[in-house]
Amino acid sequence: MATEGAIDPKEKVWAAHELLQIAYGEQEIIPRRNPMHELISTILSHRTTHANEEQAYHRMLERFGSWEGVRDAPLPDLIEAIATSNYPEVKAPWIQKIIRAIIDERGEADIDFLHAVPTEEAMTWLMNLPGVGLKTATLVLLFNFKKPVLPVDTHVHRVMQRTGGIGPKVSAERAHALLLAMLPKDAKVLYNFHRHFYWHGQRVCTWNNPRCEACVLKDLCTYYQQNRK
Repeated sequence: MATEGAIDPKEKVWAAHELLQIAYGEQEIIPRRNPMHELISTILSHRTTHANEEQAYHRMLERFGSWEGVRDAPLPDLIEAIATSNYPEVKAPWIQKIIRAIIDERGEADIDFLHAVPTEEAMTWLMNLPGVGLKTATLVLLFNFKKPVLPVDTHVHRVMQRTGGIGPKVSAERAHALLLAMLPKDAKVLYNFHRHFYWHGQRVCTWNNPRCEACVLKDLCTYYQQNRK
């Protein structure tokens, strides 16, 4: 192999993907929850553990019974219901605005129609909802509708920066477009890329004290070569 610095970023991204594909195994895209659940839970998940996010989601629907009930709930009651999610006082108003906007336009709290909408149009529609950003939109479109988009969360972003697939000053927002341009426009490839780098960031390439010696990417990783080798 050429020296680390000679590896083209696109080649490095693909090589890292292939190594993690072997390490974690190829995954099929099987929606873990319905589209509305995915949308609202992604809002709840910001800076929150998965367990606390799920608890907040289920407590919310158990208490208010339906999306219309959540929309019309007194704001302090909704904040209390989703209190296991961090920053509930910020998330609760956004959740009500999102549900209200969907019902006002579609007549019901249902976004299944996005199955038949072209990717760019679907992305624009989701990001026009109050409080819905790029990460949330791409997660919903990839996980539920198998659209060829790439979510870049904190784990994917961190691993890609450390390995040198993207530059150290590239924002997560910018990384969506940069990484997508380096990868095949194939939903299954993009899904596996996201899941594998997400898991790797959780389990090995952690924010604090990354487990470099156990990492299958260390031979091509800029961080390892400069700091740990």
